[in-house]
Amino acid sequence: MTRSQLQEDMHFRILRLLQENPEMSQRDLAKSVGVSVGRMNYVLGALVDKGLVKLGNFTAAKDKRRYAYVLTPKGIARKAALTRAFLIRKMEEYEALKEEIDNLISELGEKTPSA
Repeated sequence: MTRSQLQEDMHFRILRLLQENPEMSQRDLAKSVGVSVGRMNYVLGALVDKGLVKLGNFTAAKDKRRYAYVLTPKGIARKAALTRAFLIRKMEEYEALKEEIDNLISELGEKTPSA
């Protein structure tokens, strides 16, 4: 997978998570995506700079303010495009893996693999 595809996958996962739960903290996002909090901060800043996400405030609890990362219309459109690309890539990976499994089964001379 290319660096560009890895970046697209990360953006897709972040946008997807934020659309479902805009109040997620950077720490929770980082944990879900599998990157450091510092990296997540950098990526979120880039998504805000690109106009895909806007930063809003919400009250987490009394006397505590936290941020909400809300997808902009541009962000929603970009997420849809990334979803399509992600799905196509995963379907291609699935077909290649399925073919490899079928070939391995043929090499063993079996109809189905046994444990």
